[in-house]
Amino acid sequence: MTMTGHHLILHYAYVDDILERREPYRADHLAGIRQAVSRGEVVMAGATGDPVSGAAIVFRDVGHEAVERFAAGDPYVLAGLVTSWRVEPWNVVVAAPGG
Repeated sequence: MTMTGHHLILHYAYVDDILERREPYRADHLAGIRQAVSRGEVVMAGATGDPVSGAAIVFRDVGHEAVERFAAGDPYVLAGLVTSWRVEPWNVVVAAPGG
């Protein structure tokens, strides 16, 4: 199945001790992602690496500027838990239904 829509991935690189430092900001960070999901902007998000070293948040049908605004207001970014971030287009060719 070919997935429709334009996708952008927001990649985060985290501080080495993210698991120890994230707790005061985690609820607000996740709330922001959930709000973006409810608006239909984010289709999936999660930490990457083992141990955790970053995250990927997949946006659909929004512009690059909207993703940048999201990152700029993310509590993890504001608290300095994200050492760098970047936005990349994702050319989805095939996906499972509902993916």
